[in-house]
This record gives sequence, C-alpha cells and structure tokens, in this order.
Amino acid sequence: MTFPGMELRSLSLCLALLLTGIFSMTATVQAEDKEAGDSAPKLRHVVIFKFKESAKAADIKKVEKAFAALPKKIPVIKDYEWGTNNSPEMLDKGFTHCFLVTFASEEDRAAYLPHPAHQEFVSILRPHLEEAFVVDYWAK
Repeated sequence: MTFPGMELRSLSLCLALLLTGIFSMTATVQAEDKEAGDSAPKLRHVVIFKFKESAKAADIKKVEKAFAALPKKIPVIKDYEWGTNNSPEMLDKGFTHCFLVTFASEEDRAAYLPHPAHQEFVSILRPHLEEAFVVDYWAK
C-alpha cells in the first residue's frame, strides 16, 4: 500500500541517510589523518648542559641565543624548545639547561651535527661548558 508523497519521503530519507554517512566517513578520515600526522616519526635530540663556574650570566645568555637561532639556520630542525632546570628533587648534578631538538629522520640529524651553523654554535658554547649530556630517542 502506498500513500501520496511516500516516494518523495522515502527519497528524502535515503538522501538524509546517505549524507549522514558521507559526513560520518569524512569525519573519520579527518580523524585518521590527524592521528597519522600526530604519529609521524619524531627523532628527539636532548642536550643538557652544565656550565663552568667561571661562566658569567652574559656568557650563558649568549649560548642560549645561539642555540635558539639554529632552527632558522638549519632547515632539518622540525621543532625546538628549551628551558632551565626547576626540579625540586635536587638530582640535577649541576646540569642547568635542557634543549630539545626534533628531527624527522636519522639522516636529518646526521645533516645537523656537522652543519656549519651547528659547528659555529659549538664554538660559542665550548669555552663555557663544563659537561654535556646527550640522549637521542624516537618519540612514542
């Protein structure tokens, strides 16, 4: 048994269900794309410094600025951040500065290490550095 306008209502319902499915699939694909972007491999290069007692505040500031300038000079650096220790645990062993440099690949890191801008930074750092601690890892 059919009623007048039933075909139109059925067609409208089918169209509404189809559009709902399309929007749902689009949202799922966008979420998967976002997850894939967030899970792109990230090679973290962690560098921690202990400065000599003779290093003046101005010397350390110069090192901080020189390191912060590297991302603009070396395109393989994907991300960069740094900070000074503020742990209440008192386990820092005199290390005060932590720098985190992110690369997309081991090849990018290999290009960074001998890069002239990085080597120039090392020459600024070396006279003031007592000790460095470096750890590299793939972020999970």
